Amino acid sequence: RDSSISKTINCPEDISFDDFKDVYMQAWDLGCKGCTTYRPNDVTGSVLSVSSEKTDKAPADSPDQVSEGGEIVYMSDPLDRPAELEGNTYKVKWPDSEHALYITINDIVLNGHRRPFEVFINSKNMEHFAWTVALTRMVSAVFRRGGDVSFVVEELKAVFDPRGGAWMQGKYIPSILAAIGGVIEQHMIATGFIAGEGMGLKTDPQAKVVGLDAPRGKSCPSCGQFDLRMVEGCMTCGSCGHSKCG
Repeated sequence: RDSSISKTINCPEDISFDDFKDVYMQAWDLGCKGCTTYRPNDVTGSVLSVSSEKTDKAPADSPDQVSEGGEIVYMSDPLDRPAELEGNTYKVKWPDSEHALYITINDIVLNGHRRPFEVFINSKNMEHFAWTVALTRMVSAVFRRGGDVSFVVEELKAVFDPRGGAWMQGKYIPSILAAIGGVIEQHMIATGFIAGEGMGLKTDPQAKVVGLDAPRGKSCPSCGQFDLRMVEGCMTCGSCGHSKCG
């Protein structure tokens, strides 16, 4: 009698339902406290076996894999940063912010193709500091892994600010993150990493209605409400009482 507490069992890929049920019934009869089953496939493989063929096919000294087109490079480990990189810096002025964002995108050349390697975002507005640092670190980490990283643009462009977006260069931008995504997209197009015609930002069906509302002014840096008003010579928030005069 098997006295194991739990069992992990590899099942054949073509196992029938009745046989699969019998596996758990036998585990119950043996008194197992738990039973985990796996069906091997092309994606996960077999968790209880090691394929020597796959080991032989993956040279240890060749971490990069190039697609048939030779344009997309996948790295098993992040690339080390070279001493010098070529890039561009873009200025984005968001209407609700007193200070502009400066977005720097540096590129690396692999196999004759230029691709984004890292992103930096700077601004005098300290309200943006924490999230811009987090964003640039995450995006840069994705870029350094290689592959088709154009999905980063789509993810950023899909972010909508519940407080409303802004009109920039004749286009409705749903959030400041979407504006950053548009800049990254423009850079990728300019460097030939992706094909396109420009901003191409997704539009919110209700966004244009929001954009036609009367101007609400700047948002309060403390509570985020659009209720700033001049009181005794100082901009004061009518919602939380925050005052720029202290």
